[in-house]
Amino acid sequence: MKRTKQHLAMCVAAAALLLGVACDYGPTQTSLAYPEAPRGVQVDMYFGENVADPYRWLEEVDTEETAAWVAAQNDLAVPFLTTIPQREEIKQRLTELWNFERFGIPEEEGGKYLFTRNDGLQDQSVVYVTESLAEEARVLLDPNAFSEDGTIALSSWIPSPNGRFIAYSTSDGGTDWKSWKVRLIDTGEDQADFITRCKFTDVSWSRDSGGFYYSAYPANDDGSGDGSKPVSLFFHRLGTEQDQDQLIYETPEGKGFNAYGSVTEDGRYLIVNYFEGYNSNAISVLRLDRPGRKLVDLLPEWDALYTFLGSSGPELYFQTTKDAPMGRIVAINADRRGPSSWREIVPEAEEALRGASYVDESIVASYLKDAHSLVRVFGTNGSLTRTVELPGIGTTYGFDGHGNSSETFYAYSDYITPEAIYRYDVETGESTLFRRADTGFDTDQYETRQVFFSSKDGTQVPMFITHKKGITQDGSNPTLLYGYGGFNSSQTPSYRTARVVWLEMGGILAIANLRGGGEYGEEWHLAGTKLNKQNVFDDFIAAAEYLIGEGYTSTPRLAVQGGSNGGLLVGAVITQRPELFGAALPAVGVLDMLRYHLPSANARQWSSDLGLSENKDEYHALRAYSPYHNITDETCYPPTLVTTADHDDRVVPWHSFKFGAALQYAQGCSNPILVRVETRAGHGSGKPTWMRIEDVADQWAFLAKILEM
Repeated sequence: MKRTKQHLAMCVAAAALLLGVACDYGPTQTSLAYPEAPRGVQVDMYFGENVADPYRWLEEVDTEETAAWVAAQNDLAVPFLTTIPQREEIKQRLTELWNFERFGIPEEEGGKYLFTRNDGLQDQSVVYVTESLAEEARVLLDPNAFSEDGTIALSSWIPSPNGRFIAYSTSDGGTDWKSWKVRLIDTGEDQADFITRCKFTDVSWSRDSGGFYYSAYPANDDGSGDGSKPVSLFFHRLGTEQDQDQLIYETPEGKGFNAYGSVTEDGRYLIVNYFEGYNSNAISVLRLDRPGRKLVDLLPEWDALYTFLGSSGPELYFQTTKDAPMGRIVAINADRRGPSSWREIVPEAEEALRGASYVDESIVASYLKDAHSLVRVFGTNGSLTRTVELPGIGTTYGFDGHGNSSETFYAYSDYITPEAIYRYDVETGESTLFRRADTGFDTDQYETRQVFFSSKDGTQVPMFITHKKGITQDGSNPTLLYGYGGFNSSQTPSYRTARVVWLEMGGILAIANLRGGGEYGEEWHLAGTKLNKQNVFDDFIAAAEYLIGEGYTSTPRLAVQGGSNGGLLVGAVITQRPELFGAALPAVGVLDMLRYHLPSANARQWSSDLGLSENKDEYHALRAYSPYHNITDETCYPPTLVTTADHDDRVVPWHSFKFGAALQYAQGCSNPILVRVETRAGHGSGKPTWMRIEDVADQWAFLAKILEM
């Protein structure tokens, strides 16, 4: 694009507003007039290499200049999306199929059952309470009354052991910051208790229900939480002010881990979990029934992952990857430390152990077998009691409960089966239906198959493919390929209204189980981390090539989608293989891999998966795939809709800002690059129903237009 004197004069004027940074405007042949984004001269040095960062100014998300750029991007993207002819019909169908009654898994405490219910289009699900599941429940917490637009969400709720109180947290506008309150369950009256400066923490009640343990960040001068520092662990006594809370543990200066507390069901111990990533943790124990005792290290080595399940007297049950990359369950005596005193209850199996619970003096263990659920019940002596009969090859979760009660609940769904909730009796093995969703979706027309494909290095990778029965594999089918590939997170079959509408539109849905996830245990996870992260992108590219090679679709009809770590995935593959994909939907992505860890202590903890640019070998790996740093001028990138939210304080929105600006600058063909920024929203949690419908309508309309559906 020829730079005229007038253009350069405009650039200089804009640069003057942006703290004097120099700028340039890139070559573009697109038919869209992208908002101007001055390119700065910022260059950083990493191990002798100069790395340009021309859009560093967009990291200042609260400046007038960034706000103007965001507004201009929305002024471009919103009309483009809302004028697509299919969008209104898509939105209408999303609204119709979203409008079904759904329930959460019941939780019992103190003779009361609590569960969530949504009548269909309520922005937030409502918490109900009853003393018998056979009786009509009453409303206990209705978060739809918290705000007019539904953007103040109920983040979590924890009933007290005696069933008298419920502690609940709220999130405003999608932020990860939570504030906690306490409500009387019988009267629905809020108490004076108010806890702030919390993120990623629930509370754990004392057994007398007189207070709870929680973790909070240090306070800034204005009273807000300082997320750049680790949390401390406190005990809050009901009826007191937060500044009077007892400090249980304060993270030492210079340490990056966070401490979280959990009280054993008998009230004897406080289990303190130290978290600093997704590969290992440490555990301490505080004896609560003996005043004056101090925290004692139980598992201090940071040599594996340990998840506390429950206890029987001094015997504590943990799920762990110690000497078991597929997972096992051990009993550890709180008074006798060291692996020599451990007792193995459930040995490592061929399937990956994804979770477990202690119910009715039994261990309920949930496994993944080729990325679908398998559940077994064991006695604490290690004997296999039974395998739970599930409704199909899908995903189940739940099975929480009490060590002295045989009652528990679980949910089941798959790609075309809406969620059903069952009551399960651990003693008898009987499942009884509690609630089943009725969505109005004709599941008989669709089918799911599981395939395996070869990645670049020959690794066999599974993928679920769902579509209408009787399709022709002639390369003409519009296909959505989704992936995540990180943080030990497994992508298992589940019903989602958005995906159902995609299937009704004639699309194929493909979910790839990439390395970096937990589908095959810790080795599968580690094979997609740090210096091995490129394996994740190779797997995803191989999935796309498989779908094309098998005739499911072709490049012009193939879209890729992912959010958060999955947004990184999409950004990486379209910069590595831009010619392979017909469209891209990166959402709330981690896209600048050299600076992702700087905004907060929370982001730095992702380094267990991603590595840090401060370390030489990890820097070179990050630099090689960082989406923002691997955009090249005059390359024809696929049509891309970058989505983020201005209140996202988990993956800060400047990742998407910088990536979108760089992609628009470099685009070498007429394929559109759009940046859509939602206001009053965050990383996704707590987003009201109306906003979710609008978001999906934008994405599916974009694909309908681009893929010529």
